[in-house]
Amino acid sequence: MKHLLPLIALAAAAVALPTRAQTEVLTGVMRGRDYGVTYRLPRTEIALTVTLTHHVYTPGEFCKYADKYLRLGRPQAEADEWWTMDGVTTTIIGIPDPARTYFVKLKDKTTAPLMELTADGIVRSINIPYSKDAAEEAVTTPAAATASAATEPTPDPHAYLTEEMLMVGSSAKMAELVAKEIYGIRESKSALNRGEADYMPTDGAQLRLMLDNLDRQERALTSMFMGTTTTTTTTVTLRITPHETTDEVAFRFSRRLGLLTADNLAGEPVRITIEDLHTVQLPVETDDDRSRLDGVAYNVPGRARVTLNYGGTSLFDGELPVTQFGTIDYLAAVLFNKNTVTRVWFDTATGGLIKVDRAEQ
Repeated sequence: MKHLLPLIALAAAAVALPTRAQTEVLTGVMRGRDYGVTYRLPRTEIALTVTLTHHVYTPGEFCKYADKYLRLGRPQAEADEWWTMDGVTTTIIGIPDPARTYFVKLKDKTTAPLMELTADGIVRSINIPYSKDAAEEAVTTPAAATASAATEPTPDPHAYLTEEMLMVGSSAKMAELVAKEIYGIRESKSALNRGEADYMPTDGAQLRLMLDNLDRQERALTSMFMGTTTTTTTTVTLRITPHETTDEVAFRFSRRLGLLTADNLAGEPVRITIEDLHTVQLPVETDDDRSRLDGVAYNVPGRARVTLNYGGTSLFDGELPVTQFGTIDYLAAVLFNKNTVTRVWFDTATGGLIKVDRAEQ
């Protein structure tokens, strides 16, 4: 597997030998005669997953008779379509940070280069058994992704029209006959539920089947008066690079047009506020620190409070880890220079430590 690199066999063979050499970590990608593992730490992006539903209303051909024959009021007589925003979920994504590229130089009798990386080169673990599923995982996701689910279409009502209905010469008379058919279906359902139908089913499964068929017919014929509304649900993922901001427009939403970009004034703004909670004290990093490090680098992410508001309604209010609000720390090189195996797990979304333990050889 390309993410584990051919150096694993060399590093594993060196574990059991006496050790004096020091694990050496430098910034940047090394070339020439240096051998080792180049890895990156991630930076944070906030992923906003917006759930939207597109509604399309088609009026029924007998809509003007809905109140007269079925007492259903006056349905809308014009076709219509609109969008609703059903919810927003917020999470973080780790993407490789070119400014945080490190090179672990392979020396005899050291184990640090036994590293597993993601498909994007972000460090996942040190001295952990190779996992195919984990190695194939991609850290980054598309800037926008959609997934749709449409409502079940209403059956064609014309399939349930009788010859008498089709032969009448006026829409008013046809509407009257269809309404009588709907009342007849309701009476049949009521008789089945009371056990008084002329032809009762032999078991519960048959009863359920008969009631479902009657429900389907009633729904189809009623749609000729009330019209139909089809819906399609879509999720769209937007990514934001976090920085301290107050009431910045993240995106816009229009009932007529759906999700819009932040600069499209046709929609109402969805505003985001990101506050650095200063949970991590940031040290001053010198040029010497950047050129030669004391061990394997990892992130110590800070935390941010993130709020999303739309038209006075809170869509999200919570805390998220943000790498850019934290700092860099280092696992001491001596951890990888002894007759033990130090195992390390990293969070590939933040670059932070999950667990460090040691196993004897």
